[in-house]
Amino acid sequence: MRNDRTPEDGRAVPSEDGQPEPGRRSYDSPVRRQQAERTRERIVAAGAEMVHGFPSWDWHELTVRAVARRAQVNESTIYRSFGSERGLRDAVMRRLEAEAGVDVDTLRLDAFGDVIGRVYSYLSAFPTGGGPTGDPTFADVDRRRRDALVAAVTAAADGWSPAECELVAAALDVFWSVPSFERLIGVWELDADQATRVAGWVIELIRGAVRDGRGPL
Repeated sequence: MRNDRTPEDGRAVPSEDGQPEPGRRSYDSPVRRQQAERTRERIVAAGAEMVHGFPSWDWHELTVRAVARRAQVNESTIYRSFGSERGLRDAVMRRLEAEAGVDVDTLRLDAFGDVIGRVYSYLSAFPTGGGPTGDPTFADVDRRRRDALVAAVTAAADGWSPAECELVAAALDVFWSVPSFERLIGVWELDADQATRVAGWVIELIRGAVRDGRGPL
């Protein structure tokens, strides 16, 4: 007897998440790719929504099970789409970076003040609090930011040693961290605009020193 969900040509019928039904022969098609992409988008959006609702910048509750429940998909669908919980978190982080208007791959030193302004404005919509340490997603973000900052300073500081460029990059990175923003908001009781002005002022001082060849060594 022919299964009602199997077309006459014998191809597998994709399920709601764009994956073929178990036991059926898989095939590729534009429709299936579109379904899979829509499902992936729904999953990432659900993860981003969860982060926005956390009481602090703490991702321990951003699990495959929790996101699957929020996105109304099976956990296996998330693993097929992202490979692992780490892959899911990386995708959510990229979404948040895009929401903030930040692209570390095109970072330039002369635009860093504007980048921090966008980051602070974006972070002001989140509850403030402590964040996790040792999380692979955050470790990868730190690595990417460090590489981007060192590259930006190196490009702007002609003839400087790698050690000097790294020290300046480290100073700039202070203003890219969530704890720095939280300290300006919580301890100093600044609003987001004031925190942005302070950060921008210090960044301009550092940028001026780089421009004038006044390094930290």
